[in-house]
Amino acid sequence: MSPIVCSYSDESGENLIIEIELPGVDKENISLRMREDSFTIDASKEDIRYIGTYTMWCPVTPDQAKAEYRNGLLTIRVPYKEIPVEEAREVPIEA
Repeated sequence: MSPIVCSYSDESGENLIIEIELPGVDKENISLRMREDSFTIDASKEDIRYIGTYTMWCPVTPDQAKAEYRNGLLTIRVPYKEIPVEEAREVPIEA
């Protein structure tokens, strides 16, 4: 079963906040793996298994991610990855 997931930028615009609803799951039964462009959640309780892989809309720095689990809600805060301006390329627009 896929958990309910909500993601948004924090007030500063420097971090991605991801909220995942995992009602009734013990913290010890949650596995979270994160890459620059995606994350995978795998959590279980009794007869329910929550599992899913989700793509993020912009790259993050997973080694700086912090996760907190309270009252069935897993909240992840991860900084956006800075992309050097010189990597951006101008794209000509044709009429």
